[in-house]
Amino acid sequence: MSDFHQTGAITTLHNLTRRPVDALEAELAAYAQTRPITLILPSLYSELEGEALPQILQHLAGIPYLSQIIIGLDRADRDQFEHAREFFSVMPQNHRILWNDGPRLRAIDEKLAEAGLAPTEPGKGRNVWYCLGYALAAQKADVVATHDCDIVTYSRDLLARLVYPVANPAFRYVFSKGYYSRVANDTINGRVCRLLVTPLLHALNMTVGQHNYIDYLSSFRYPLSGEFAMRVSVVPDIRIPTDWGLEIGVLSEMRRNVNARAICQVDIADNYDHKHQDLSADDSTQGLSRMSVDITKAIFRKLATEGVIFSAGTLRSVKATYFRAALDLIESYHADAIMNGLTLDRHKEEQAVELFAANITAAGEVFLENPSETPFIPNWRRVNAAFPGLLAELAAAVEKDSLDGGLPASG
Repeated sequence: MSDFHQTGAITTLHNLTRRPVDALEAELAAYAQTRPITLILPSLYSELEGEALPQILQHLAGIPYLSQIIIGLDRADRDQFEHAREFFSVMPQNHRILWNDGPRLRAIDEKLAEAGLAPTEPGKGRNVWYCLGYALAAQKADVVATHDCDIVTYSRDLLARLVYPVANPAFRYVFSKGYYSRVANDTINGRVCRLLVTPLLHALNMTVGQHNYIDYLSSFRYPLSGEFAMRVSVVPDIRIPTDWGLEIGVLSEMRRNVNARAICQVDIADNYDHKHQDLSADDSTQGLSRMSVDITKAIFRKLATEGVIFSAGTLRSVKATYFRAALDLIESYHADAIMNGLTLDRHKEEQAVELFAANITAAGEVFLENPSETPFIPNWRRVNAAFPGLLAELAAAVEKDSLDGGLPASG
């Protein structure tokens, strides 16, 4: 049974009664008549061949309140795009695939790149950014939600609970963030959130002092979740990071652009499991190692924009304070696991903390060497100002790919 605790920084919507999903969906279907709901699925082609996405589609096929599903497809050649069209054709809802590696969308990307407005690197941030742009262009949504495509514990109530706060016209929320328990295979998962973000925020509070931004991030029970929903009206002003700092970046943008009373987090699943990233201790460009660097940089940059001054000495103090706080948390997690009949490998937990501590230093060095770096993709309001017809061009390219499979007409 979930608790009813509120932090006061943002609203937390709990799962207190296990309300049947049919009741939630019936309400959402009514709301969707005047407040259409679109789902974005950022996907690698490899996820079409995994166990999670086919099961997700089976659930989505029966959902009555979605006006459109937008699939952002990465790392797919022409044959794989054709397979993707067939793969997603089982969905009865209106759906479109953004073939991000196809010639039409690459041409749009090159056009933006010449003006310095394109995403600078591939990845989930770029994928979601283009999908949000298409959602603006398609004009079929008042609410847009996104979740990952590798959720092996997916159920229909996950999406229903995620979109409900922003779809219900009686609520004031324009953004909702999903949270959940990360327990699978008899252990506690979510290492980056548990062992990096939580103790890092504590360390920053101890070293740079109490700050509203730190309090804001600390109020989210799972700030790194890939599940969030928002009103389309806030989309044009969002500046999405290109790297693994996407989730932190979106939370930061929401705080900057909307009133905290319009932001909520919602319990969307009793348990959640997805594809696990390797720690990649020997390669800082991969897995959880890269993720930890990018997330730490995102937090440092945001605090700097709000007047916090970092020095080499400050960062050394942050690392030392983080390390002690993280080790103390391992003790807490271990006790929680034992109490619930779970296991927790304390050696692997401490290995992760040692890696994250080193990466805090690495992220700090990168930040100090290039504090003016701008890793954000320009927001769609700026893109539209520079290229007033680009959204229509994007919509037309996606429609043409849908009709001819990405094959331009001959002659």
